[in-house]
Amino acid sequence: MRKRLLIIEFSSLAILLASMAWFGNRQNSGEPLSAGWLLIPALASLALFLSFIGLMYLRWVAAANAERLTRHRIVFALLTLTLLGVWLYAVGNTWVSLNAA
Repeated sequence: MRKRLLIIEFSSLAILLASMAWFGNRQNSGEPLSAGWLLIPALASLALFLSFIGLMYLRWVAAANAERLTRHRIVFALLTLTLLGVWLYAVGNTWVSLNAA
């Protein structure tokens, strides 16, 4: 499971960086960017976050002692909700700013 999550994490990071570089080149050329193309970095960043969260779960919660497992799960759930909330906020703000322009 860890190997698959690492492959997803680094593949998503490569896709995210490549799409951002491609968007930068398109913006310099003056061509308008369709909002649909933003699904590529949005989905890549979501996959990156989810694989990071999965790896963090394996390293932190799955390896916890039985007596501290509940505490680790609660803290992990709060951290997961925070990370996904930040991702959702960023994607929402990007979408709103594109539609306002």
